[in-house]
Amino acid sequence: MKFLQSLRLNKKLLRELDYVTIIIAICIVTFGCVNIYSAKYKNGTGNYYLEKQIASMILSLIIVYFLLVFDYMVIENYAVIIYWAGIALLIIGRFVGHATNGSNSWINMGPINMQPSEFAKIGMIIMIAKKLDEFEGKINEPKNLLTLMFYAAVPMILIVIQPDMGMTMVSFFIVLGIFYCIGLKRKIIIGGLTSILILVAGAWNTPIFQGYWKGRLTSFLNPEKDPSGSGLQLIQSKLTIGSGGIFGRGFGKGVQFNSIPEHHTDFIFAVLSEEWGFVGALVLLLLYCVLIYRLIKIAKGSKDIFGTVLCVGFVSNLLFSIMQNIGMNIGIMPITGITLPFMSYGGSSLLTSFIALGLVLNVGMRRNKINF
Repeated sequence: MKFLQSLRLNKKLLRELDYVTIIIAICIVTFGCVNIYSAKYKNGTGNYYLEKQIASMILSLIIVYFLLVFDYMVIENYAVIIYWAGIALLIIGRFVGHATNGSNSWINMGPINMQPSEFAKIGMIIMIAKKLDEFEGKINEPKNLLTLMFYAAVPMILIVIQPDMGMTMVSFFIVLGIFYCIGLKRKIIIGGLTSILILVAGAWNTPIFQGYWKGRLTSFLNPEKDPSGSGLQLIQSKLTIGSGGIFGRGFGKGVQFNSIPEHHTDFIFAVLSEEWGFVGALVLLLLYCVLIYRLIKIAKGSKDIFGTVLCVGFVSNLLFSIMQNIGMNIGIMPITGITLPFMSYGGSSLLTSFIALGLVLNVGMRRNKINF
């Protein structure tokens, strides 16, 4: 009985919960479910994908509740375990994972497919937040910066080895967002970015850069060069988005998106744009803008460095993932396997997005001292 009582949220804490943020996230997931069903119902699998996505959402919301029960500072005490558990999953995935689009980034556990990099990404944010809290935010001290770079580099190197270009880019921009917001000197950031560009240029013609990586990185610049190969997805995506016009063709009336591989995951935005048009895309973007605004507001109101960095890390993840996914759909970003948060089909993506949301909401709930 005492255990069950410990799992109850105090009413005073509940009054501090940002219900609007939760509702917005659920609205986006619901919109995603509608489009996932539409993308798959013509081949008879619409109900299957819809049911799995709804089940993932329900499971995610249950986990969010449990995350809200415990003070987020408890998570800081287990940051080392969480971080290295994520690293262990990446290593296991390297040896027993199955390949998807050239990347050994998935672990198959019967009916469940898990993407270790999604969970390692959360562990990385938590660990960096813990270290910055220990360093009292003094990121410009060389020893502190090198320590932070070590904890950021370990998961990213393992993700590169998979190889997973998209998740590598997301992880990099998460770290960049944290370092910038915490106050890393601008000259260090510019110097670091310049060094990375030089390193990428030097490694371009080495085995480090997979052939399909190069194709994806360059195809968005000129997809017509290989219309039946590396440029196929982008060409079809543009046609699909354009065919939606202002108001779209209507639910269940999209036809173009069937020519796009992965249209229920990576290219769900193209499905949405064809069926709901520019108006539907604008509604989604407005929902994302409100969501990000509220998460930033929570970050600013955090009572400690650990909470602030958690929020900044997850906001950076959300912001770059949205920009990358929509950008690759419309041809202004290279095509990578990055899903559209809360919209795309995928249990690992949805679960980790809600875990991140739950942690940020936890920070917001406990931004002030509650007198019981």
